[in-house]
Amino acid sequence: MFSAVNLRIGSVFIYKEEPYKVLEFKHTHMGRGSADVRLKIKGILNGNVVQVVFAPGERFEEANLTKKKMQYLYKDGDSLFFMNPETYEQIELNRTELGDEVDFLQDGETYNVANWDEKPISVEVPPKVVVEVTECDPGIKGNSAANMYKSGMVTGNIPVRIPLFIEKGEKIRIDTTDRKYVERAK
Repeated sequence: MFSAVNLRIGSVFIYKEEPYKVLEFKHTHMGRGSADVRLKIKGILNGNVVQVVFAPGERFEEANLTKKKMQYLYKDGDSLFFMNPETYEQIELNRTELGDEVDFLQDGETYNVANWDEKPISVEVPPKVVVEVTECDPGIKGNSAANMYKSGMVTGNIPVRIPLFIEKGEKIRIDTTDRKYVERAK
């Protein structure tokens, strides 16, 4: 059992009979008022994102998720295909049910697939991934007085904002949760 104050980003718990994942966590305490825990949570089954407020002592059941390492094979329309590297069993997941992080899946890589009641419900994508810049506007000399960004596309046709000094063909590290530039890849 979790108490609301012990929930952290990435925790998965049961709320209204369904598993939810914590996206944002904030514990506040106002002067003489009581404390509260403000969360932004995402329903794993339905994908709905909601903001909720709990008392710190409210208790929640931990979601009983089992994780299996699966190799990502390919994408066909909205279907994503994974294979268990030990048994060679293949599964198909619907891309629309998984969230935007799956845009960063790379063919042949191994990921943890979370199952709830033997049903695959989510894929754990690393928080940061290395991608290649496939197209971007040229940086104009003299436009660097402050942190300036330009539009660009990375592997998988994902639009991102990148610094002016990044050129087409460079590899960069991207945060998969908010799709923001982190740094040049080494």
